[in-house]
Amino acid sequence: MTILELSQHWPFFTSQTPIPKPFQNHNNLNLRTLPQFSRQPNTPTTSDRGLIFREKVIYLKRLNVNPDKAFRENPALRSSPLSTLKSVEQCLSSMGIHRSEMGRILDMLPVLLTCDPYSQFYPLLDFLLHEVKIPYPHVQKSILRCPRLLVSDVETQLRPALCFLRELGFDGPHSITWQTTLLLVSSVEDTLLPKVEFLIGLGFTRYEVGNMVVRSPGLLTFSVENNLRPKVEFFLKEMDGDVAELKRFPQYFSFSLEGKIKPRHRMLAQLGLSLPLEDMLKVSDGEFHARLLEFQLEGRPWL
Repeated sequence: MTILELSQHWPFFTSQTPIPKPFQNHNNLNLRTLPQFSRQPNTPTTSDRGLIFREKVIYLKRLNVNPDKAFRENPALRSSPLSTLKSVEQCLSSMGIHRSEMGRILDMLPVLLTCDPYSQFYPLLDFLLHEVKIPYPHVQKSILRCPRLLVSDVETQLRPALCFLRELGFDGPHSITWQTTLLLVSSVEDTLLPKVEFLIGLGFTRYEVGNMVVRSPGLLTFSVENNLRPKVEFFLKEMDGDVAELKRFPQYFSFSLEGKIKPRHRMLAQLGLSLPLEDMLKVSDGEFHARLLEFQLEGRPWL
């Protein structure tokens, strides 16, 4: 990315901003050496505390942020100058996040309203661009898909998760993309590892588990007790299934047990039919019922 392109994304770079030596060769962007952007002065323009407070409330409402929630969840907001909030907005806007989307993020994570964008956002950008290898235009998509990235520590959270996921198989053609960066905010010990161990406990090898999760990354976002275990038990006991079929169709876990799996299995069982999971679940409700009716009326086998 060239300095010209960078300045379009990060308007804190101006003609008066000296270009660090590492950037004089525009082919190797390193966010760790970026100069701090110009911050607005932290001195309030008025000593009227009531007026300052009202200005913050009006500003938050314009961002579609609930002021009551923001002040309750981030007490530092009361003493922070309005310029701090504007610096956060300016930084997020420079990352390609529109105001409407920004309001949703800041309302969800009020702690960001008083953060230092330089120390909070630059390390994340550096990590996503240079370690995860997310293309710059996709950084915005990553954040919108998973705003928690903005409050996740690179050293203690994101980098350990990335290493674990790469060892599992999220590498090369299966590398983490903007669609799967949400996996990076998961704790290795408390979230990712228990799911891997559960699947290994069913008789899969770690290599087989890796193949399953890169094909269906959602597996790593599901609760073991509320999702994986009940679906496995129903499949093995009620459907008389074979674990090997779960290897072939790991997307099984992404379907609702009560809303789709059980009802469709029940209808098929009543007609004495048994179908592979993919044929049973991937078709739409309309197509499933149409084919079922066609079989009942004509006695033809499932096509």
